[in-house]
Amino acid sequence: MTLPGFPDAAPLAGLAGGALIGIAAAIMLLGLGRIAGISGIAAKAVGLGGSGITRAAAWMFVLGLPLGALVVAAASGGIEARFAGPLPLIVAGLLVGIGTRLGSGCTSGHGVCGVSRLSARSLVATGTFMLTGIATVAVMNALGWEVL
Repeated sequence: MTLPGFPDAAPLAGLAGGALIGIAAAIMLLGLGRIAGISGIAAKAVGLGGSGITRAAAWMFVLGLPLGALVVAAASGGIEARFAGPLPLIVAGLLVGIGTRLGSGCTSGHGVCGVSRLSARSLVATGTFMLTGIATVAVMNALGWEVL
């Protein structure tokens, strides 16, 4: 299935992936009583956070993220990823880390779990994520930088 103007779009794969993320978030909330916010869970895994789950459970969740990607890559014949180099990734990672601390959560915690609960704080945070992303792409396009 292709979408006009988006020849590389994969809406069915996106729908399936979104459904799996939603199911995982629901299992985490119903099973452990915990929001599936990756930054909080990762902080707990390395001993920096006070998340309500055990450190072992946090490690299982964090390790499951790349393992899930590896399973999809193996089942689908591979995933193509391109990066501009290590420096932009390091800078982006630091900015995301700072943002998750300032915003009391990350895109998964606010965008997936908080918005679904109609949390006012999460609605504002998610709107801020989206507007910042749109502005970043607009600036990069205006400067002639390729957006991957």
